[in-house]
Amino acid sequence: MTTRLTIRTPDDWHLHLRDGAMMEGVLPHSARHFGRAIIMPNLVPPVVTGDQAAAYRDRILAALPEGESFEPLMTLYLTEATNAEDVRRAAESEIIRAVKLYPAGATTNSDSGVRDFDKVRGVLETMAEIGLPLCVHGEVTDADIDIFDREAVFIERVLDPIRRTTPGLRVVMEHITTYHAEQYVRSAEENLAATITVQHLMLDRNDMLVGGMRPHYYCLPILKRREHRETLVRAATDGSDRFFLGTDSAPHPTHKKEAECCAAGCFTAPIALSCLAEVFEAAGALDKLEKFVSQNGAAFYGLPQHTSEITLEKGAPLELPNFVETGSGPVTVFDPGQPLHWRVV
Repeated sequence: MTTRLTIRTPDDWHLHLRDGAMMEGVLPHSARHFGRAIIMPNLVPPVVTGDQAAAYRDRILAALPEGESFEPLMTLYLTEATNAEDVRRAAESEIIRAVKLYPAGATTNSDSGVRDFDKVRGVLETMAEIGLPLCVHGEVTDADIDIFDREAVFIERVLDPIRRTTPGLRVVMEHITTYHAEQYVRSAEENLAATITVQHLMLDRNDMLVGGMRPHYYCLPILKRREHRETLVRAATDGSDRFFLGTDSAPHPTHKKEAECCAAGCFTAPIALSCLAEVFEAAGALDKLEKFVSQNGAAFYGLPQHTSEITLEKGAPLELPNFVETGSGPVTVFDPGQPLHWRVV
């Protein structure tokens, strides 16, 4: 029985750090375990220009604990006013590594997102030309589409048309949640990959709803049926190079989660790798964990793999933290609903 596992230092290809006091409180928990992370730009106001991305990166680096070598990989928030030449300059100077597409109103702080996709066609064509990935929150926001169907409809109505009209565009479907998305990624010949979160590998909608609503499991895209979760586990653990980790760790003050209309997001950063080791062990695929967390994402983004390593050990169940204190208030840590025996040492 494997009780010790050493892998290349992992990366997180979808991370929310927020800003200010909240960022200072949550950043150490990602920097402790991950070498790099794609940083989401949905601040208030959003990060929409190269200069704003550079300034945000500087604030993150200034907040890093002493001795940590964590590298924030910045993104721009795509709006209908995004300037294609600014995107080109920011990418060529390596200020940004991707552009993020939020359909307007899809999730937290997404009101500035895209409504008319014809208005961003020039930006997408520039991105295809220079090989800059587009990260997509893959849900439509139409009021007449059931929330559990919004990912599948997005693929049909939005993503597939974008990919057909912009040949060569590199796309990351972030936080996929359904069989439909998994099959769509596998069907592509090239230039399409997907991230999967911790919560969507561990939980389904019954965990969130049966016996009472659990607000700390509420995220967007929302948890789906068990068979969709099982599909995602297979995608993560079967050795495919199309899927990689994007935690979508999304901190909110506890009072905003435990509210009449609660915020969307799960704060998984402190225990993400422990959770994933449990998932991969249960699937008999611990030997595939490194590929999912350390290799596939770097390959898709054209970045070198880390030469450094981390080690996980299996032992007695961890004493999980209930919350992390920040200057913006306590943030409740994701509860995986099961004991965790793997820890980073």
